[in-house]
Formats: sequence, C-alpha cells, structure tokens
Amino acid sequence: MKSNGTKRWAALAMAATLALSAHAQTKMAVVDLQKVFDGYWRTKQADTQLKERANDLEKARAGMVDDYKKANEEFKKVLDSISDPSASNDEKDKRKQDAEKRRVDIAGIEQNIRTFDENSRKSILDQQKRMRDSVLRDIRGVVEEKAKSAGYQTVLDTAALSLNQTPVVVYTSLVGSADDLSDSVLKALNANAPADNGKKDEEKKPASP
Repeated sequence: MKSNGTKRWAALAMAATLALSAHAQTKMAVVDLQKVFDGYWRTKQADTQLKERANDLEKARAGMVDDYKKANEEFKKVLDSISDPSASNDEKDKRKQDAEKRRVDIAGIEQNIRTFDENSRKSILDQQKRMRDSVLRDIRGVVEEKAKSAGYQTVLDTAALSLNQTPVVVYTSLVGSADDLSDSVLKALNANAPADNGKKDEEKKPASP
C-alpha cells in the first residue's frame, strides 16, 4: 500500500501534467494594438476631424476675444471722458453710469469666454473618446474574427503597458511570426479605406523645403 506522502506526490505530478497538457493545447497569438490603431484609416480620419473641430472652436474664441478687447477700449475711453474738465456734472454722472454698465458687460464677456473654454475642452474630449472607442471596437472585432477562425484561445497586446508604464508582455517569440496578427488585422481594416483617403493626407502634408 502506498504511503500518504507517495499519494500526495502522485497527485501533484498528475496536476502538473494536466496543467502542462492544457497549456500545450492553448493556441496563442499576439497583436500590436498601437501599430494597428495608428495605421487604421479611421484613426487618421478621426484625427483630422478633431483638428478641424478644434480650429473651428479656436476661431469662435478669437472672435470673443476681439469683442473683449474692443469692449475694454471703449470702457477706457468712457473712463477718460469722465475726467474731462469741460463736461458738466450731469454729463459726468451719465458717463459714470455708462462706464459702470460697460464694466458689467466686460465681466459678462470674461465669464462667457471662461464658460466657452470649459465647454470646448469637454466637447473635444468627448468627441475624442467617442471616436477612439469606435475605432477600438472595429479593431477588436477584426482581431476576434481572425482569432476564432484560426483557433486562437488567447491574443496578447504586445503594446500594452502596466500601471507603472512597463510592458505587460516582457518577451514573446511570437512577434513577427505567423502568430503575429498585427499586419493581417491592419490590412483587413484598411481594405475598405476611401479611395481618396491617402490622397487627402498627401495634400495636407507641408511642401518639402
């Protein structure tokens, strides 16, 4: 009869064997999500749309700032006119009332600019998040489709970073191998890119010196 110690070692050996067997059956692939994300045509399109939106907001803000500067200039003129020795007391009182009204208007413009800045930042961040989430859904859908069709149980992101900003995948021999899905995923995503997408990108590039 086997001793209890022998039985324990036999159980441990069996568990290790089963674990190795399960590991051996796990088919694993990798993908560089950062590479795919940056190379996807919809990412570039989203970046362009965000820049256009930011430019529109900046133009609107510039108009508000111009109004603010003009209001301050007019306010200063009214203040200067109050000390005009040739003006009657009644006229000076009217100018003081006008100056006070302009001061209140300027404070309102300042508040409007602050509110506009806050709303603009929120608008850009919200739009950026929506576009990023939409792009990532596309990428994840293609990754899952390819993984399932090829029988992969696990796909690791080689570009992922931990909370300490260190690589999650420290080493893998799968990068650049047939089990690296990065290029095939990117090719599938860009298969439906607009015909003029690349052309527009080229037109927006600054001319070489």
